[in-house]
Amino acid sequence: MSHTDSPGKLLLIGAPLGNTEDASVRLGRELSAADVIAAEDTRRLRRLADELGLDISGAVTSYFEGNEKQRTPQLLERLKTGATVALITDGGMPSVSDPGFRLVRAAVDAGIPVTSVPGPSAVTTALAISGLPSDRFCFEGFLPRKDGERRTRLTELADERRTLVFFESPRRIDASLDALAEAFGGDRAAVLCRELTKTYEEIRRGGLAELAAGAREDPPRGEITLVVAGANPTRATDAASLAAAVRVLVDDGVDRKEALKRVAVDHGVPKRDVYDAVLAERSTDRPI
Repeated sequence: MSHTDSPGKLLLIGAPLGNTEDASVRLGRELSAADVIAAEDTRRLRRLADELGLDISGAVTSYFEGNEKQRTPQLLERLKTGATVALITDGGMPSVSDPGFRLVRAAVDAGIPVTSVPGPSAVTTALAISGLPSDRFCFEGFLPRKDGERRTRLTELADERRTLVFFESPRRIDASLDALAEAFGGDRAAVLCRELTKTYEEIRRGGLAELAAGAREDPPRGEITLVVAGANPTRATDAASLAAAVRVLVDDGVDRKEALKRVAVDHGVPKRDVYDAVLAERSTDRPI
């Protein structure tokens, strides 16, 4: 380890998602040689080091969402004085819905080299085993916690044709699946992956409504990555068709609210689109 007036180096280290055998030889070498290790959870880092038989001689400091803002300037100063700082999260790559982006941005702006020790990623692991199209996809991270903000986000994504990947907490997965089913249609294909690479890894496949019902009946625990199929462009989604479908159901005695929901599911569109189509139909004085 050396400290000079020349800039140091920021290393982003991809940590195993759960199975420590996924750790690379380089991961062990770089952690052992780093001047500073900024870890999302220092206890988990120590356990990883023990399991891999690593001798960590550098300074270990915590770096998580709660202290990221105040800790970044301190780490940046170490980088400026020539230190090699290794950044590691609980699992996967730093800065991908995990702490790290703030420090990476600060290092880039300061002209400090940033590189990585590539490792496992829950995003690409779940995508690969999902069986859903993976040639084009988009990662959306965690959905907003508040119902209104979540609904707005999903409405924006309802027509996205690429496969979507989300992270979610087990405490909110049932509510998020219900919101996804309402926005995208209950029959939209999805794959729920929990505890990837760990002892209790589980993969659940089905439509969004089916997965939502399953989450209520048997709540999934642990870290969850959800992969959702993109929108199907072949379904009829023009306003006139949607309004006509609602009218047919209402004429058959179906409650208007239930009719809106059924048409949204059948056509694979957000319920809001169906509601807007009905309003547009009303504006032309055609009763529904």
